[in-house]
This record gives sequence, structure tokens and C-alpha cells, in this order.
Amino acid sequence: MSKWSVALLAMSIAFGAQAADTLGLKAGVFDPPRMAPDFTVRGSDGKELKLSQYRGKLVLLEFGYTSCVDVCPVSLGMLAEARRQMGGQASQLQVIYVTVDPERDTPERMRNYLRAFDPTFIGATGTPQQMARVRQDYGITATKKMIDGSKTDYTVGHSSYLYFVDRKGSLRALLPFGRTAADVVHDATLLLKN
Repeated sequence: MSKWSVALLAMSIAFGAQAADTLGLKAGVFDPPRMAPDFTVRGSDGKELKLSQYRGKLVLLEFGYTSCVDVCPVSLGMLAEARRQMGGQASQLQVIYVTVDPERDTPERMRNYLRAFDPTFIGATGTPQQMARVRQDYGITATKKMIDGSKTDYTVGHSSYLYFVDRKGSLRALLPFGRTAADVVHDATLLLKN
């Protein structure tokens, strides 16, 4: 387990207690903030995607996959609603959806999938090795499970957190699955002011 995985696991365990936060965020905080691990993969627009290219914006980093039928669509729908609620500030946000299923999630497939939620969302995909490294750097687990009776079809069980990366590229906060668009708007608004 990497240092990041251990740190994120510790933060997840302590999440219910909410780390001391001078901003008043609803999310668990990275205290102190630390640089988000950069990555270079393929974007759903077909171009090279680097996390660091979004410096100056608040990045909401979500992990999932396009074949998911339960958790991922709920998370993306909530993020689309949060972005709508942000109004004029929405242009200062960038949602990046990082696949945990690079074997099936091509740039085109991700682009078509994300467009149904919000056309500004960008997907991140790459080789299985590249995506395994990104997951490791962020402490995300992903496990394939074959669907009964199929030799090729599978689901992917994965951890589901929303990472807030501030304008300077620092990890600031972490929300677990199930939080509301209002919670995201609240924290995004505060982080955009700082």
C-alpha cells in the first residue's frame, strides 16, 4: 500500500469526525493541503489530459466507469446538478471523471457517456497500467467481478470519493458517495474564494 493509500485510508476512517477546518467545509479536509498527484492520460476529447493543465480552476475529481448502473450515474447526476446550482461560478469548475475500467472506457465512449450529464465534464482514460497508477496515487480500489453466466461481461467494484483540487493544484477535501449537490456547491464556493 502506497503512502497516499495509507493517508487516504486514515482520512476515510477519521472522516466521520471531520478534521478541523477553518473554512467550514462539509467535506473531510486534507490537513495540511498537499499537491494532488499529477497524471498524464488520454482525455475524452481524444487529447492528452494532465491534471496540472487545469490549474486556475477548482477540479472535482471523481472515479468510476461508463458501464456502472448504480453509483456512478448518481454521482455524475449530482455533480451536474451542483454545477447548475453554481450559476456563473460554474465556469471556474472542472469535473474530471477518471475511469476504473480502461479496457472498455475509450475516449469516445467516455465522451458520449459524460455528454448526457454535462458537456463540460471530461473523462480520463489510458492504458490499464496508467490507470492503475492513478488509482494507486489516489488510494482508489477497483475490483473486477465477472457477471454470472458470462465469460466476458463484468462489473467493477470501486471506492467512490469526490476529490476537491484547488486552483493551485492542492488536494483540499474529500467527499464520500451519497452527499448532496448542495454540499458540493457549499464547499466549491468556499474553495473558490481561497
